[in-house]
Amino acid sequence: MKRCLIVRHGNTFRPGEIPRRVGGRTDLPLVEEERARAVGRYLSANGLRVDRIYAAPLLRTTRTAELIAEEARLSLPVIAEPRFTEIDYGPDENKTETDVKQRLGEEMARRAGMSSLPVAEVLSLGERVLDEWNTHAIVPPGWHVDVEGIARAWRCFASDIPDGENVLICTSNGIIRFAPLLLEDHAAFCREHNIKVSTGSLSIFRHDGERWLCDAWNIEPYRMSLDSSRPRG
Repeated sequence: MKRCLIVRHGNTFRPGEIPRRVGGRTDLPLVEEERARAVGRYLSANGLRVDRIYAAPLLRTTRTAELIAEEARLSLPVIAEPRFTEIDYGPDENKTETDVKQRLGEEMARRAGMSSLPVAEVLSLGERVLDEWNTHAIVPPGWHVDVEGIARAWRCFASDIPDGENVLICTSNGIIRFAPLLLEDHAAFCREHNIKVSTGSLSIFRHDGERWLCDAWNIEPYRMSLDSSRPRG
């Protein structure tokens, strides 16, 4: 048996700051440490051994992996894994979600031969495009996403994990949503799960000797720690 532990990096925007869609061309640092540290504590508390740690070569992913190792007291180097660098959002790189929805909505309206739509309808069209991305990983127009290349990277990475080892990889949302392609029934997984994962989340894939299984998807140790600290009654 072997495991692939997949972590999304922590937050890159402070509370109150308007988030932007940040891909591989925008190398933002983390603005907080607690989400990464919560993953480290979760690994320790649940006896999840880690034999090797990898991270996409970006500030946010590398630092998240370092903090996990520190909190879990793992004396392991963080190995760069360029295959899992975040995707390229093309014209939407580093833009706010409203701007992204507007551009996508205008593009879909143009393709459908519609013109002079109210702003609300344009935004609604754009939101539907993003919903398809978050439910079925259908790439929006203009984004540069090599779906086959990312799928191949996950399969090669997973197959290279030696039997008996647990490997942790820290990467980004645009890459992680393709990890379920390791499973035999990817379509069923997408019907049952939101493939957009949260910052600081952990997903666990296990190979039982015959096939890959998903034991956990989008666990949020940070929120779990907050819930456990709230007073009861």
